[in-house]
Amino acid sequence: MGGPRVAIVGTGFGGLAMAVRLRQAGIDDVVLFEKSDDVGGVWRENTYPGAACDVPSHLYSLSFAPKPDWSRRFAPQAEIHSYLRDVARDFGLLPLIRFGTEVTEAAFDEASATWRLRFADGGTHEADVLIPALGQLSRPSTPDVPGLDRFQGTLFHSAQWRHDHDVTGERVAVLGTGASAIQFVPAVAGRTAALSVFQRSAPYVLPKPDRAYQERAKRAFARVPGLLRLSREANYVSNELRTLGFNTEPRLLFAHRKRFFAHLRTAVPDPALRAKVTPTDPMGCKRILMSNEWYPALQLPQVEVVTERITEVREHSVVTADGTEREVDTIVLGTGFAATEFLAPVRFTGRGGRDLHQQWADGASAYLGTTVPNFPNLFVLYGPNTNLGHNSIIVMLEAQVGYVVQAVRELARGRRRWLEVRADVAAAFDSWVQRRVGGTVFAGGCRSWYLTESGRNTTNWPASTLTFRRRLRRLDLADFEPAPVPVGGPVAQV
Repeated sequence: MGGPRVAIVGTGFGGLAMAVRLRQAGIDDVVLFEKSDDVGGVWRENTYPGAACDVPSHLYSLSFAPKPDWSRRFAPQAEIHSYLRDVARDFGLLPLIRFGTEVTEAAFDEASATWRLRFADGGTHEADVLIPALGQLSRPSTPDVPGLDRFQGTLFHSAQWRHDHDVTGERVAVLGTGASAIQFVPAVAGRTAALSVFQRSAPYVLPKPDRAYQERAKRAFARVPGLLRLSREANYVSNELRTLGFNTEPRLLFAHRKRFFAHLRTAVPDPALRAKVTPTDPMGCKRILMSNEWYPALQLPQVEVVTERITEVREHSVVTADGTEREVDTIVLGTGFAATEFLAPVRFTGRGGRDLHQQWADGASAYLGTTVPNFPNLFVLYGPNTNLGHNSIIVMLEAQVGYVVQAVRELARGRRRWLEVRADVAAAFDSWVQRRVGGTVFAGGCRSWYLTESGRNTTNWPASTLTFRRRLRRLDLADFEPAPVPVGGPVAQV
């Protein structure tokens, strides 16, 4: 029992899973810091109409906290948020969480081998191990559109949905056609007087094989031994096979591409509209989406798809490159997140005063997506190059969590003051990642949120989840710099 003092920042899937597994491993001194007043991470924040997951529910849940009574094959936002609340409650995490506490700075002190955290309210905290679980999709991205700041109507991002604002009877402009827009546009389009969808590039939108689970199915998942696990594993294997098309040979996605175009011909019979919504990018270099409502919504009489570039936003209108001015009452930004700005806006200072964001100026990188040279005892969940295009991110998170538990237990044995990955090991790994990602579908030549401004892919994992899990299965101490043994001897035997 006992062990190092651990601070976790964030209470989404990653933060909660980390806390549970540490406690199960006998690490008792665990504190979670959450800037909001509730757990849930991205599923707490994104409450826009129609919000739902595009990974099957049985796979988009923690392996140690199965839920047999999901309402649908693809769960809606509110149900996922409720699930995370249940995890926090059922595993006794609520007393460990300091709500309303925003971490603004974290600095490593070599003399004491501790991380010193500073909060927005001026408070401080010390920990031996720091685990940021801030996610990649936590900071809304605002497009650089001239005049957007002088718009006098209602303006908000989909991740900050204004539930106090009713768009019924309004003229609405939606900027973006990504994963959020294809969900909220169908949910609100029918209520608007006019809805203009401003599209930069058309996404691939496949039919969503969603359905409600009948009560007898829920009972079977709860009562029949192994059935829920079988469903989870079946979904995992089905998704994992797609790694061949995403990460090995992109041409293997031809079956999905063929199915998409057959679906598009049926779903959008009008040739003019179909031409607008036909993707020109290679399939998969941007996120492949799923919806059964997107294309029908675009064919409503009050909805139009605008492909001309926006040149200016005025006080009450949006102007496009062809000179057309559309008067609008509300603008909704469906423009995604600043996914490549890892761990921002928190400032992290490592050994020798090294600033993490300066070290990552040319693009974030971390060994196994988890640990960074010059930053001892810092373990990042959902870090650089851990995102997926083909499977559930929960699989990746749980692999990271298991790896970090091993690291914390090693520190608890007291054989070293800290764990800091060797720079040569991290560099070799990063070279492997960038070499591999160059042969994936993500390197298809399109601009996406996977890439930095310079074109470096800092978000996606370029191999199978099996490969990731294998590489994180065992903590290899040879990957880390030798560090002095704590003066006081072992912290604890865990």
